[in-house]
Amino acid sequence: MTTPGGLQRRLGTTDAVVIGLGSMVGAGIFAALAPAAAAAGTGLLIGLAVAAVVAYCNATSSARLAARYPQSGGTYVYGRERLGEFWGYTAGWSFIVGKTASCAAMALTVGVYVWPQWAHAVAVAAVVALTAVNYAGIQKSALLTRIIVACVLAVLAAVVVIIAGSGAADPARLEIGDDVGVGGVLQAAGLLFFAFAGYARIATLGEEVRDPARTIPRAIPIALGIALVVYAVVAVAVLAVLGGSGLAAAPAPLADAVTAAGASQWQPVVRAGAAVAALGSLLALILGVSRTTLAMARDHHLPHWLSAVHPRFAVPHRAEVLVGIVVAALAAVADLRGAIGFSSFAVLLYYAIANVSAWTLEPQNRWRRAIPAVGLIGCLVLAFSLPLTSVLAGLAVVAVGAVIYAVRSYT
Repeated sequence: MTTPGGLQRRLGTTDAVVIGLGSMVGAGIFAALAPAAAAAGTGLLIGLAVAAVVAYCNATSSARLAARYPQSGGTYVYGRERLGEFWGYTAGWSFIVGKTASCAAMALTVGVYVWPQWAHAVAVAAVVALTAVNYAGIQKSALLTRIIVACVLAVLAAVVVIIAGSGAADPARLEIGDDVGVGGVLQAAGLLFFAFAGYARIATLGEEVRDPARTIPRAIPIALGIALVVYAVVAVAVLAVLGGSGLAAAPAPLADAVTAAGASQWQPVVRAGAAVAALGSLLALILGVSRTTLAMARDHHLPHWLSAVHPRFAVPHRAEVLVGIVVAALAAVADLRGAIGFSSFAVLLYYAIANVSAWTLEPQNRWRRAIPAVGLIGCLVLAFSLPLTSVLAGLAVVAVGAVIYAVRSYT
């Protein structure tokens, strides 16, 4: 089937789940654990649980909305349809700028693990390569993501087995210390939410999923549940061998954990797995950003020429190329931890609008109202618990978007 805009419904439930996992697993395990540990120390696992609750509420709201509005664009479409054009625009703007920062973070993760001395150059090369893959069509992207996810899960399983069998893991390192505070735990949860947000990619691909009213509500919770189990198991293993302070200081946490477990010969395998995971996340992120760009360009919130769909490959090729150029430029200069914080703020705002949109859906009952309410409150609390620089930068960029919208509205 082909939708009116030219995109083709080629993805089934398994493909959608894999694309969501490709975004989440790479981001969470290899990029967000260390800054989260720096914020919460041994309270990292509590932060993970808080992030999971907020992510579940957001995923439930997104799944209901995606079933009602199976179009490219995710919360940009939901906010526009349920709350009005400005809120849809704000959601789309927040998603694009936040996830563009996420793309840069994932590209830099590839560089840090593959060739730390030339991390930025490797990051740019990764963006160029994956933009070319996405340009060739959504089925090729889904196939590559499936291969990547399988490799990453195998590497993560090996890391957990190595640590568990080494004798270096100490359960005492998992105990909550006296220095753990509410603020640190919430900040860690906000940073870890960066990892969970990959399920948004499933919703933003709404026009390329077969039977979206059935597929998307099934795929989102499945992907989120698998990611949560993986995060929890790996986080416990790494904390048990490095401790909170050791994890916070680790530039490559899983590689350092394997070394601390006395299996340094496995470090190249872990580094390769980290690079593959980040590539999978980057692949799916570029897909999501380009589809939201497509949706906003159709409505003339972005230049309309970005709404073009390739006649042969059935992808928004101009949007994908532009996204690739911008991400490559950011990856050449950005800081990894700063990109994670900024991205988390923008994406939490995006999901706050998704939860408000879900609140308006019918039929309503207490349970269905409770989920978007908890999700909204959680998003706002976590967003403003992030490092001050991330909050200020996020507010500034959202304000720029609002000014652009106002100027367009009055010209």
